Amino acid sequence: MAFLSPIILVILLLLYPHSTCSQNISIGSSITAASNSNPWRSSPSGDFALGFKQLQPNTDLFLLAIWFDKIPEKTVVWYERSSYPVPRGSMLRLDAANGLILQDPQGGLLYNTSIGDQVSHAWLNDTGNFVIRRRDSSILWESFRHPTDTILPTQSIEMGDTLVSRRSEANFSIGRFYASISNDGRFVFNTKSVPSNSGYDDEYYGGTTSPPNASEAVIRVTFDSGALISLVRRNGQDQILSPSSIPLSSDNYYRATLNFDGVFTQYYHQKSFESNPGWQAARSWPQNICRNNNGFTGSGACGYNSVCTLVNQRPVCECPEGFSLADPGNPYGNCEPKFVQGCTDGGNEYDLVIIDDTDWPNNDYEQIDPSTEEQCRIACQEDCFCDVSIYRDNRCWKKRLPLSNGRVDSSQGLKAFLKIRKRDITTLRNPRPRRDRQTLIVLISVLLGSSAFINCLFITAACVLFFCYNRMFPAPGPVQDPSPSNIRCFTYKELVQATDGFKDELGRGAFGIVYKGTIQTGTVAVKRLDRMFQDSDKEFKTEVNVIGRTHHKNLVSLIGFCEEGTHRLLVYEYMSNGTLADFLFGDLRASWSQRTQIAMGIAKGLTYLHEECSSQIIHCDIKPHNILLDDYYIARISDFGLAKLLTMNQSKTLTNIRGTKGYVAPEWFRNTQISIKVDVYSFGVVLLEIISSRKIVEEGLEFGDGENPILTDWAWDCFVGGRLDALVRNEEDALREMEMVERFVMVGLWCVQEDASLRPSMKKACQMLEGVVQVPNPVNPYQFTTVA
Repeated sequence: MAFLSPIILVILLLLYPHSTCSQNISIGSSITAASNSNPWRSSPSGDFALGFKQLQPNTDLFLLAIWFDKIPEKTVVWYERSSYPVPRGSMLRLDAANGLILQDPQGGLLYNTSIGDQVSHAWLNDTGNFVIRRRDSSILWESFRHPTDTILPTQSIEMGDTLVSRRSEANFSIGRFYASISNDGRFVFNTKSVPSNSGYDDEYYGGTTSPPNASEAVIRVTFDSGALISLVRRNGQDQILSPSSIPLSSDNYYRATLNFDGVFTQYYHQKSFESNPGWQAARSWPQNICRNNNGFTGSGACGYNSVCTLVNQRPVCECPEGFSLADPGNPYGNCEPKFVQGCTDGGNEYDLVIIDDTDWPNNDYEQIDPSTEEQCRIACQEDCFCDVSIYRDNRCWKKRLPLSNGRVDSSQGLKAFLKIRKRDITTLRNPRPRRDRQTLIVLISVLLGSSAFINCLFITAACVLFFCYNRMFPAPGPVQDPSPSNIRCFTYKELVQATDGFKDELGRGAFGIVYKGTIQTGTVAVKRLDRMFQDSDKEFKTEVNVIGRTHHKNLVSLIGFCEEGTHRLLVYEYMSNGTLADFLFGDLRASWSQRTQIAMGIAKGLTYLHEECSSQIIHCDIKPHNILLDDYYIARISDFGLAKLLTMNQSKTLTNIRGTKGYVAPEWFRNTQISIKVDVYSFGVVLLEIISSRKIVEEGLEFGDGENPILTDWAWDCFVGGRLDALVRNEEDALREMEMVERFVMVGLWCVQEDASLRPSMKKACQMLEGVVQVPNPVNPYQFTTVA
């Protein structure tokens, strides 16, 4: 026995590596998407793991992925894109016929490797490659042959392989940037339009110039075990891309990733965690993506109308003055103007902002050569078609929106003249009172230099003129019941004169009729309230005080009021572009970017009313007719707070509309307590109207196949049926932003839940619209309704 023990020990030692390396994943093995699920780990080192990575901030959603398992970052190196995101409770299983099978909690198929052969086992090896093998040990499928955005040492990019960036750092859906070997034998990077991803735009990087002959064509990109990335040519003359300074040791992990911003970067990470700086960039391609992307199609490294700046080899995108992000949740996306450009006013409503060292090299429609800087500025100012002019090297280029490939360019003398609408048009149009008072002051100053008799004479005349002036143009009167709001109290006679006897009607609402008027400071909207307010003096004053204290860019400002005898009137800012209803349901279809900007504005205004102003205000009547649009088409909520003045009898009259699913929340009909969630429901309806450009109920119209006359029902049908393109009526701009469309629809469906407790707060809805908070899949909004 003493003799056999060493032999047995040697045999065990010889077998140990083999048994460890053969920690196979057997048929029937499974993993469930849960917070505490154990992944399949690589053997023997355990450096990599395959399983469900929990997403943040929505911990009920997961990503099927392979990641570095021993570093704190748990960096993902491969993921299954078509099933993203995976709901909690989903199961991944190794099947004998199909390989990997991913099913949702209800058993629906989310993904499978579709091998169609007899599977023996699978294995995640120490290089991070997940391999499925046949009974004869030949490879049926491996993750290295299906790369996503990353390659690892011992992995290669073959002809026909493509690396595709993710949408953002935390969004694993398809992004805009691609890397592959072109047909002419070059390693090139291109962009595609999202979400269709059809048709390459111009390339923004080529690892090599076009080969002079077929023998020098690149046939493969390799990432060898020594951490060197090389271009393998057909003639065997390889070209190493990696820098010589990269640490070539077993003490580091390595990866090369096509980042979401389009920069392909080789990284290394120390295996030791003492003073570990995390992932370090060894080299990036291209060296300056802001300048390399010179194609004439596509937006460039950043979105349209944006400006790209290189920081640590990575692009940073910013909107120029007068522009804002079309999708606030995507800082690398398109910038849209905060105004509507046009030729109707001859260019008098626009200023030129001078931006040094900034260029948009494309979009020229006219060149002036030679030109001075001043000539270039004036040429754009006087041309209503010109949105920006670029001056450089005694030449001038005039351009139209949208602008592409914007970047910072330090070329000497480069200037951009960007046209934006003037900020305070009303003030500029109504300077007369201030100018008249200044004239009087100057006149008195001059007269004081004359003789005493003449001074007395002129001073007397000036006093008479000053008295007459103040009778003609009275200063704002004192506020009754002074409050921090400092709004003006008008007499009824003043408002009769201001509206020319209530002649020009702007519209009718639930609380009265609105008339156009003119006061000393400009145009106003005067709301003449119904008789329901005549016996509510205390409530009226309280409500005016509350409304007067609100200050938000998405609310219509209250200028003043009148409570004289039986007359109750409110004086508001005048909104030049009318109601959202007119804009949304008119003959001309509003653009997708305009509609999303308006939806975000309404959400932010309601968030302010519910959570941020001094007294919580429930609007109770959110609908397109109560959303007004200012000069810049920014949404401004009106009539907020007035619903608080309704008596019980009038509140009950609202139940007369119970027969249709309109803007009114179901709890109005159940004699239950009303909360801010009634506004959330109404906002959800308006949001779906904005998305589809369709009224909540269309009467007397013929509907397409499967289209429901009630919009909320149709939106749910389109969502569960995967037909959101029908909901937006195949609008081209919306189809390019289908991820955003889906997010907005999901938020709308959560807001119109019949159960008020399931509706999000307006703050949460706002965050979901912006993409800051993940939107879970909504449930049927009317699951509690029974149909007789």
